[in-house]
Amino acid sequence: MGLTAARALVVGAGVGGLVAALELAAQGVDVLVLEAAAEPGGKLRELRPAGVAMDAGPTVFTMRWVFDELFQRIGARLDDVLTLTPLATLARHAWRDAEHFDLHADLAATVDAIAAFSDPAEARRYQDFCVRAQRISRTLEAPFLRAARPNPLTLAGRVGLRGLPDLMRIAPFSTLWGALGQHFHDPRLRQLFGRYATYCGSSPFQAPATLMLVAHVEREGVWAVHGGMQRIAQALATLATQRGARLRCNAPVARILTAQGRASGVVLANGERFDADAVVFNGDVAALAQGLLGADTRKAVRATPTARRSLSAITWNLPARTSGFELLRHTVFFSGDSRAEFDDLFGRERLPWDPTVYVCAQDRADPGGRAPDGAERLLCLVNAPARADTRPLTEPEIAACEQRSFQRLADCGLRVQRDTAQTVRCTPADFQRLFPGTGGALYGQASHGWRASFSRPGSRSRLPGLYLAGGSTHPGPGVPMAALSGSLAAHGLLEDLAMRRVSTRPWPTAATPGGTSTR
Repeated sequence: MGLTAARALVVGAGVGGLVAALELAAQGVDVLVLEAAAEPGGKLRELRPAGVAMDAGPTVFTMRWVFDELFQRIGARLDDVLTLTPLATLARHAWRDAEHFDLHADLAATVDAIAAFSDPAEARRYQDFCVRAQRISRTLEAPFLRAARPNPLTLAGRVGLRGLPDLMRIAPFSTLWGALGQHFHDPRLRQLFGRYATYCGSSPFQAPATLMLVAHVEREGVWAVHGGMQRIAQALATLATQRGARLRCNAPVARILTAQGRASGVVLANGERFDADAVVFNGDVAALAQGLLGADTRKAVRATPTARRSLSAITWNLPARTSGFELLRHTVFFSGDSRAEFDDLFGRERLPWDPTVYVCAQDRADPGGRAPDGAERLLCLVNAPARADTRPLTEPEIAACEQRSFQRLADCGLRVQRDTAQTVRCTPADFQRLFPGTGGALYGQASHGWRASFSRPGSRSRLPGLYLAGGSTHPGPGVPMAALSGSLAAHGLLEDLAMRRVSTRPWPTAATPGGTSTR
């Protein structure tokens, strides 16, 4: 069977599915992408409160090299399809009124800022932290992030004898919170860098120290996407269709078909049937394990216990006038007690009494962060437990959390003139409806403990002919990671097509899990 005769279906037009479709179409595979929503993007969503389009999902573009390499493989240039603006100030952070700290992309600028905010000794410890974060990133990029089927043995084999000392120095058996205590004596900075665990929906008190690599990833570059993050999905969809893929929206898949022990097609909710040689599933793998795509897919992946789910969120999208505190594009207003916050989220499985609030001010330029004239577009977010399918949050619980969240902003000096009639709120129950089987979890399973790094399913599922892409699979959640997962799924599928073309042997069935994450 030649590649030009092969047919592949991609279920879901999130970043992972679009990248898989693009890579497959570029190699001559006949690709049809089926998306339940009205437009591609998955978690790269836009909402329109008061008719104003604004980001409602991921807000940060990092690891640009993932997309540069992808576009190079298909004969395109990233800069030709997206306008990206690098941010000199990565984020502003606040604990209370007049207690603010800016984290910069430039190392020297951040060192000076820490010395002024805390003390020179803390600034020196930050430099040591940056060296360690870079070492972790460099150690894991090739043998882990780019690898299709990492496990502890293959990871050790890929780094080789020379790389084993670096592999041990990344402290995989330490928690992120514990490792940060070696570098930061100022509890505010420990809390700041501990927040990186939430980029994969986890707690810094349980996530592995390897997540320190996020600090290096961000310092290598954070970009603002002109027109909003949804432009990424639109660009990928356009390139895929230009190379022959077909995209059909408003086409929810009800069941994945099997024949002779392998995935063979899908049936839509309206009864339409599509046959194929392979299927790429770009949805949360929890839906497969729960049989939401048919009984035959239940054993395609291991089920994720609800106790291992990542965080959900409550978000508010709104146009509003602000005053007092000077926002940047990305601003974090921290809880007064980080441990209590995560004990609420993962221990008591309830909304935090004292939440950390993230605010994306999409209209803020960098540098300066000056507010635009009139109302600006805001996305406000607090973390929430992912139990919408077993113990949904009540309206009084949500309302109390909203009051405390906006009070946190006021305590830090930010006044938000908001109109509830022009506010779109999303809760874990909304995310459960958007992403079935998750309970509202936005990042797959939580990255708690060193084994979690290897427990996400890889691109080949246990069901032959069914491939996996998206943030619940290896290498983890976040826009660049989802893109990597799509490439891994496409490359695995292409390898198996080539084997099938020259051999009568059945397709490989083994699937070795793995995973990590940044946002």
